[in-house]
Amino acid sequence: MKDININGFKETIIERTDYPLEKCKEILDKEVTAILGYGPQGRGQSLNMRDQGFKVILGLRRGKSWDQALEDGWKDGENLFELDGAARRGSIIQFLISDAAQIQLWPMVMENLNDGDALYFSHGFGVVFHKDTNIIPPKNVDVILVAPKGSGLTVRNHFLDGRGINSSYAIHQDYTGKAKDRCVATAFAIGSGHLFETTFEKEVHSDLTGERCVLMGLLQGAFLAQYEVLREHGHSPSEAYNETIEEALQSLYPLVAENGMDWMYANCSTTAQRGALDWAPKFKDTLKPIIEECYQNVLSGEEARISIKTNSKADYREQLEKELREINDQEMWQAGKQLRPLRPENI
Repeated sequence: MKDININGFKETIIERTDYPLEKCKEILDKEVTAILGYGPQGRGQSLNMRDQGFKVILGLRRGKSWDQALEDGWKDGENLFELDGAARRGSIIQFLISDAAQIQLWPMVMENLNDGDALYFSHGFGVVFHKDTNIIPPKNVDVILVAPKGSGLTVRNHFLDGRGINSSYAIHQDYTGKAKDRCVATAFAIGSGHLFETTFEKEVHSDLTGERCVLMGLLQGAFLAQYEVLREHGHSPSEAYNETIEEALQSLYPLVAENGMDWMYANCSTTAQRGALDWAPKFKDTLKPIIEECYQNVLSGEEARISIKTNSKADYREQLEKELREINDQEMWQAGKQLRPLRPENI
């Protein structure tokens, strides 16, 4: 374990060396992990556990996800079951279906929880907003969380590349006295790199804010705003795309990931440095009130209620696909479709 101190805030980071694979297998030796759901997180986490030799089964509805699981080598009646069948067989139930679907399936999961089982989440949404979801775990089970800091596809790809993805973990309820070991062992079984501690509440509040702001919502909004300004002033689509997105993703953001923002600045021209240093405070002053507004909406539960209402509609998938097509059809991303194949590694 590594103790870190950031501006007086002390944290303990759990590393893989603290829980080697054999130790994790020993902790989980008598457990059967039942993963409900085969979306991005369910697929990535289950395949990583299976590939590392842990006892894991899937619970799915028959249909598209079921067919995908069969293609991925899961076997009907052996490690692939319908939802209630898997829940009945598991001692650790990983509830990895969508937040809206969790509300519908909670009575079934509740019915299949036995004394001493563990209920595992990768997002604390259902538990934190229990007034809207009615997801209130019984007192006689462990309730734990491992939240990879990335999509399920990244969880899988990083594992296949021999890397890990950082995750947060939380113990919401420790009925057995083994909740932390169960949680941490499972975290490394799914392919985590290192772990930092949080709570269900803090995970949800930071996650929902991040998705709506810097990670996704703000990112798309900022990209589009700059692209449109450049196009409106006569720049070509390829120039606007390269100066807005391609240079960011292929050149500058990797430098930030490698060694920090100052490192990226230091490796750019003096003209770029001066402009960025002058304009960054202006953007911060403009954006911080908007991000604060978003955070307050998350805190109040308003964002959760919007999500539940929208995602529970019968035509949710159809409407989502329509909204995603609208993004795809934007000139900015159409330019990207034609320009990405021209990267040197793709020629």
